Amino acid sequence: MVAIDLLNIAANIAAFPPEDIAFTHAVLCQVGLPRSKVEGHVFMRQSGAAWVTIQSGYLDEGNGPVLQPIPYGVMPRLALAWVSTIAVRNKEREIRIGDSAAEFLRLMGMGDDGRRYSTLRKQMHALAACRLQLGFKGRTYNGQPIEQFDAWIANRNSKQRLLWPGTMVLSEGYFNSLIDSAVPLDNRALIALKGSALALDIYAWLAHRLHRIEGRGTKLYWKPLREQFAQEYTGKDPDKDFKKKFVPALRKVLAVYPQAKVSQIRGGFLLGGSPPPIPYKGGPLK
Repeated sequence: MVAIDLLNIAANIAAFPPEDIAFTHAVLCQVGLPRSKVEGHVFMRQSGAAWVTIQSGYLDEGNGPVLQPIPYGVMPRLALAWVSTIAVRNKEREIRIGDSAAEFLRLMGMGDDGRRYSTLRKQMHALAACRLQLGFKGRTYNGQPIEQFDAWIANRNSKQRLLWPGTMVLSEGYFNSLIDSAVPLDNRALIALKGSALALDIYAWLAHRLHRIEGRGTKLYWKPLREQFAQEYTGKDPDKDFKKKFVPALRKVLAVYPQAKVSQIRGGFLLGGSPPPIPYKGGPLK
């Protein structure tokens, strides 16, 4: 079913121009959140001049502060992209996130089965509590991306129902940084790739990078690719292990980004100059 959905969306992208445009932060196109659970309370990823550090934080869940994990996986990526999209479209820090968890999941293009409720609650709390540092070429954003988020807590009048906050407020610093460096993406592609955090990261990276490449292209080899996308891979042959994950994820990305000129070469890939997934019309695209 997932493969069929991917093929259907890929065909739609190839046939029709984008209408539903999403946005994400330029630095997060270069260095993403962790893709799997992090042991400890600090995570750092660096690629060239760009870097991100995430520290877990506390959130009041109704009975005082509770230390949250570091956000990871697909859910916080889609959630952050969705709230960033609404922030850029409306030029407002306060974001409506639906009247219920089920509605928010649907807004992100995800089903609302019971397992996703639990994951959404955990990852939204982690995202709301975390402290984020984004750095690029001497400039650092330092703070929490989310300034206000009412924890998704049990309704005292009904033991079964959980109260959904309905809104969240982005911090002023993150909002200004986002507006200054928002990268447009095709929301159809995000929906198609929602099953893979690595595929989402590759798509955002190519969307941000390929249109800047000139001349004969840029060669990238497995070691720097792993350092950018998966420096947490360790073991006897981390490059080989990473390659097994990266190649299938890249194939999915190229299906929904048909303009991308990416070819496999000995030891890595050749990136060629390509149009971005959203035609450039001026404004932030850094």
